[in-house]
Amino acid sequence: MEGVMDHTMRALLSRVGGMDYLVSEFVRVTQRRVPAQSLKRLVPELNNHCQTPYKHPVHLQLLGSNIETMAKTAAEASLAGVTHLDLNFGCPAKRVNGHGGGSFMLQDPETLYQVVKAVRESLASNIPLSAKMRLGYLDEDLFFENLEAIEKAGADTLTIHGRTKKDGYGPAARWEKIGEAVKRSKMTIIANGDIQNRDSLQRCIAITGCTHFMIGRGSLSNPFIFRELKGGKAGSLEELFLLINSYIDDLLEHYDDFATLGRIKQWSAHLRRDWPVIAENLKAIRATQHTNDLKMLMKKLEE
Repeated sequence: MEGVMDHTMRALLSRVGGMDYLVSEFVRVTQRRVPAQSLKRLVPELNNHCQTPYKHPVHLQLLGSNIETMAKTAAEASLAGVTHLDLNFGCPAKRVNGHGGGSFMLQDPETLYQVVKAVRESLASNIPLSAKMRLGYLDEDLFFENLEAIEKAGADTLTIHGRTKKDGYGPAARWEKIGEAVKRSKMTIIANGDIQNRDSLQRCIAITGCTHFMIGRGSLSNPFIFRELKGGKAGSLEELFLLINSYIDDLLEHYDDFATLGRIKQWSAHLRRDWPVIAENLKAIRATQHTNDLKMLMKKLEE
């Protein structure tokens, strides 16, 4: 979730709580290794024992297709103090796939195997390795080959998003395919896609047989979702506005006014799905020119 799930958003979600851990935005690995110091800059939690300020573990995620530089970056991740490494083979973005990364890799199980194997061999042996994939690139024909490649290469855990790259986020996630992976694999399989509330979670459990679940976009539209799914109190409108206002202040500690405004507007586009007051006032939110204007608008919406 590049450009959205940065350390400030991870801290916000961690503050609400309910999750077991969070995953960083992917770090791109191209033709050169990413040194430990750069990893610490890109994922600040590496400087805090791989935890958010609220003590939730953060897994470092890498994205790339170059076997050598991925392996070297995994070694650097060990030096940076990573406690869990994740590999992204699921991103459907054109600018990522255009450089051979993300879900593009699902067209070539052998290269997929070689990347995961090289990373596993370069990573300190005590550090768990996981991966994330989709059902395939244009279709699902290589799904089981990709599953086997990742497992044989040494991954402990695999998150599966129930769509292909071609699907994007359009059709409903095909949880039944994730259920087939659970039956075939000894890895821990984590179901991902379309988990938005307790009802959808229960349906996902029934269809997949999974006991582990990952939520991405659903946590942006409802930042209280993890707490709610674990039986905690439902998020209120009052709590949401408190969260938004405090998030503006948190963002201003790391970004300028323009960038802060952009991030809140971006987040509001997600929030509108679960919060009618945001949907009804999204145009006004997008029209604000300064964070002070935005705060005034939020105060009005609370009344």
